[in-house]
Amino acid sequence: IDFDDLLPAIGEFGTFQLVLFVFMIPFCFITAFVYLGQIFMTTAPQKYYCFVPQLSLTKGEELRKQLSIPREPDGSYSKCRMFDRNYTRIHETQNKTACINPLLPTVPCQHGYVFDTRDMPFFSATMEFGWLCEDDKYATYAQMVFFVGSIVGSMGYGHFADHLGRLAAVVSSCGLALLGSLATAMADSFTSFALSRFLVGASYDTCFTMVYILVHEYVGPRYRTLVANLSLALFYSPSTMLMPWIALFAGNWRRFSMIACLPIATGLTAFCVLPESARWLVSVGEIDKALDILKKVARVNKKVAPVEVFEVFKLSCKAFYMEELQGRSFTVLSIVKRPRMARNMILLILIWMSMSLMYDGYVRAASVLESENMFLFFTIACATELPGNILVILTLDRFGRRWCSFVFTSLSGICSLMGAGMKDLVVVRLSVLGGRFFANICYNIGLQWAAEILPTVVRAQGVSFIHTMGFAAMLMSPPVVYLSGQSTSLMLFILGGLGIFGALLALFLPETLNHELPQTLSDGNEFGRYQRIWHMPCCGAGRRRSQPKRY
Repeated sequence: IDFDDLLPAIGEFGTFQLVLFVFMIPFCFITAFVYLGQIFMTTAPQKYYCFVPQLSLTKGEELRKQLSIPREPDGSYSKCRMFDRNYTRIHETQNKTACINPLLPTVPCQHGYVFDTRDMPFFSATMEFGWLCEDDKYATYAQMVFFVGSIVGSMGYGHFADHLGRLAAVVSSCGLALLGSLATAMADSFTSFALSRFLVGASYDTCFTMVYILVHEYVGPRYRTLVANLSLALFYSPSTMLMPWIALFAGNWRRFSMIACLPIATGLTAFCVLPESARWLVSVGEIDKALDILKKVARVNKKVAPVEVFEVFKLSCKAFYMEELQGRSFTVLSIVKRPRMARNMILLILIWMSMSLMYDGYVRAASVLESENMFLFFTIACATELPGNILVILTLDRFGRRWCSFVFTSLSGICSLMGAGMKDLVVVRLSVLGGRFFANICYNIGLQWAAEILPTVVRAQGVSFIHTMGFAAMLMSPPVVYLSGQSTSLMLFILGGLGIFGALLALFLPETLNHELPQTLSDGNEFGRYQRIWHMPCCGAGRRRSQPKRY
């Protein structure tokens, strides 16, 4: 008997699993805050010009601009240049209109900027620290540092979770996110801001992924797709849609960062609510503790499982531990020692890197394609998460992971390529929304697929390493979106090419629908060996469930 055989006896989706499902709410909110908050904190305004302190008492904004700001060739006032002149003399002059001279030499802004609060009602770190004009690269650097932290955190917490447990990884990562968010609110320079975002980035993936895997393990096979994607649809999607309005309510980036601490503090209570992974406990030889948790699952779900079932399960776990795990230490390198697992791991990494860069590119594109109604457009873009998650629920357990991933990733790439060839900005925005919709779907499929292909003994480390490589790819997302300042088409061509590339690679991974999840490295190496590229779970031999390995 393995875990999936035992779950029907103790409850595949009862009260116990429902409590776990509901407790995903704060973690979905944490993920939305940590991930999207970075974008709002470094958002650049569209309307600004150089601040001249000597003219601050001069009445009339237009007059102040005429006295201090040169015009661009299109007739608009410059955002980054000011006249090089004696402004103290102008301040003392009665007839200031006589001092207007558009032919004076110019210099970069010397004393900061004046912002149009009607255009940007949220005061970002970019505005406070002056990361504009010649210094606009600092906002991009800050976002890249966040992903550097994510890379370090994913690598560290993957090893941490497989040796000290999923629950310890969740709580410690929430503590790190809380520390980073508090430090962010108190940052007074680029260095302190970047270091605090590094800490938040280090916690970002673990806060959600470990809870996602934990809940996934306690739910029966036929409910996994429903639970995995319904949690994203009901909890993550509304959280992302709320982010722009929470930012507006906060008014500035410091208060926004402090508000982020509230859901993170809730996540610290995970020790009191969430159980440890029973699969992980078996993998480290703590079989009696795993049985105690599984008996609690049956009790909470009001299921009366025969004592003999638990005894047989205990014997199976001991045989499994003695045969496959005792005296062995598993790392990511254990995966690449098996040829088929190594091939699957490389494919998962490349697919996840392309999906991550594409998804993050679409998320950030919403902040640059609509400058006048950025918060509204961002909300609409995030709203595509909800129908996307519902479509995953309706299709993933019918057509399988591989073909759904291929179709939806291809469609995301095609939408982006279509937008790249358009001149009408409205059509470009609609194409990006279409690409974002399909990118949501393939990103969610990727989350579930990797956790199913990798065997239990290296699942946390393997998934963390895959996500680490995804964050490495995301490092390029801010620079790619930065290209939109030069060419929106170039940005969309890159996102479209990534979609087509990832879709083609997905065809070479094994299908997991209707197959028992691998437990050991041997299981993982044999998994999907006899599948063919045309294998489909909705018809033919693919409809038959595989039989679990017995111990």
